Amino acid sequence: MMWQQTIIHIPPKARGFHLITSEVVSQLPQISYYDTGVLELFIQHTSASLTINENADPTVRADFERHFSHLVPEDMPYYTHTYEGSDDMPAHLKASLLGHSLTIPIGSGKLMLGTWQGIYLGEHRNHGGQRSIVATLNGNINQE
Repeated sequence: MMWQQTIIHIPPKARGFHLITSEVVSQLPQISYYDTGVLELFIQHTSASLTINENADPTVRADFERHFSHLVPEDMPYYTHTYEGSDDMPAHLKASLLGHSLTIPIGSGKLMLGTWQGIYLGEHRNHGGQRSIVATLNGNINQE
């Protein structure tokens, strides 16, 4: 069993849901050495999230943003944590609803995502900035 850990940096993105599978894989070329294993991703932020969903039709990501903005609206009178603007508290709530980590199996040197699955970054701030994701790999390395 081999453990490896690194930080993936995702450049600033607009508010919304972004397909980041290729950005993740390109920063982890060592995945190709794993016969079997797991990739654990953990985002180091309280106002962004990770999830897995549809990777082909971008309207799914737009619908995600509309739905979560409706589910957790801005400017609610009961929010007291508004120091950084009207998107502050809603961003924290959305991140907690969606989650901060993913576990993805690795097989034959590739992520074993389904045909229509991709890794999403949920950027819940209007100006979130660069995001950092801890990537931890564990598994059996190809010995050839």
